Amino acid sequence: MTSTLVKETSPPSAAGAGSARRPRRRGRTVAVALVFVLPALLLLGALVVYPVLFSVGRSLFDASGTKFVGGDNYTEMFRDPATLKAVRNTAIWVVVAPALLTGLGLILAVLVEKIRWATAFKLLLFMPMAVSFLAAGIIFRLAYDEDPDKGVLNAAVVSVHDAFTGTSAYPTARARDGHGLGRAEGGAYRTTASVSPGDVLTLGLVGIRPEDLPEGAAPARAATAAPGELRGVVHLDFTPGGGGRQGEVDPKESGLPGIRVEALRDGATVASTTTAADGSFAFAGLADGSYTVQLPASNFAPPYEGVSWLGPALVTPAIIGAYLWIWTGFAMVLIGAGLSTLPRDALEAARIDGANEWQIFRRITVPLLAPVLTVVFVTLVINVMKVFDLVYIIAPGPVQEDATVLATQMWLVSFGGGNDQGLGSALGVLLLLLVLPAMVFNVRRFRRSQR
Repeated sequence: MTSTLVKETSPPSAAGAGSARRPRRRGRTVAVALVFVLPALLLLGALVVYPVLFSVGRSLFDASGTKFVGGDNYTEMFRDPATLKAVRNTAIWVVVAPALLTGLGLILAVLVEKIRWATAFKLLLFMPMAVSFLAAGIIFRLAYDEDPDKGVLNAAVVSVHDAFTGTSAYPTARARDGHGLGRAEGGAYRTTASVSPGDVLTLGLVGIRPEDLPEGAAPARAATAAPGELRGVVHLDFTPGGGGRQGEVDPKESGLPGIRVEALRDGATVASTTTAADGSFAFAGLADGSYTVQLPASNFAPPYEGVSWLGPALVTPAIIGAYLWIWTGFAMVLIGAGLSTLPRDALEAARIDGANEWQIFRRITVPLLAPVLTVVFVTLVINVMKVFDLVYIIAPGPVQEDATVLATQMWLVSFGGGNDQGLGSALGVLLLLLVLPAMVFNVRRFRRSQR
């Protein structure tokens, strides 16, 4: 009887006590984890979830936010020419920029491995990543300026152009009306009366500042007649300090050197020459008859001003160029990291088998780097869909609509003068829907790589 009572009142086993404590420990672990995760969840909800839900709801109301319009904003979005242009420009960005960046990053990463100062080179290429998009936009806005005295790109283009083509020394010159020269088609000047060998011409031009005269310009001298020769002088018909007679060569007036002069007969050029330092010229060996003397339009052509980088035709490629300058280092560093993990024995085996560097690059390096290249490409696709700063800063006001993308169009419609936050919210939802597939793809790749 005593043994039975002892059995019935014995304490529970250690295994039973342990199993009872496990749920309590698991509960405390979950509670502690929630305490640490809660601030991040609150921030995520406040900065991501709530704005997304609010934008979706706001896109269903009109500009004032008081009238429910359903899907009208989404319908209007695809009827608006500016929005369609933004979609087109965004598509250009998505197709061009990530492909160029990935290709440049791959090429540079491969080449950097073969140079001595690889780290310094990588640092130089990666430095633009430390520059804010605002500062980069201002830098390239100045670099693309049409004035060659301000825009470094146009300064280079103008220098190359002038080195091969030359430029006019008298872009502002014009003939004085009623003094022997008249304006011809195309900007040239011709004598209003016919001339013959033995005649003397005095061709005066105005509109040239004395300080703008070419170096070596000498005082003009009236030409003297010579049998069988057509002579003349081209001079600046202006006397510094005043005085002088129009249409005549005065003592203080300067000749205009380097001006091309042509003799025309029946509309065709039969002879040509260039004025000397004192502006004099002469045609010898002309047959008897009547001629017209012409100063071609090339003498007065305006200077080459370069390329309109920020015009409607080139503004989007110009902004993409600025984007490439910023992000090429990023792509190069990521691809270089992947390149450093490639098995060197495979590359050496290919070299031993006789493969050249191009074959190794195309058939071994690129296939082995395919996962890294895909991640870089998709990451850049996500980034270019959201590009805003560069487009808004670099594109001037008159061509802002030609360069607009979805992000800038969303801001312009909502806050930049449109004041239609319903349509702006619809554009934001569209941008989110376009970005989501790329984000999901990237997340799945990361998870597969971790496995």
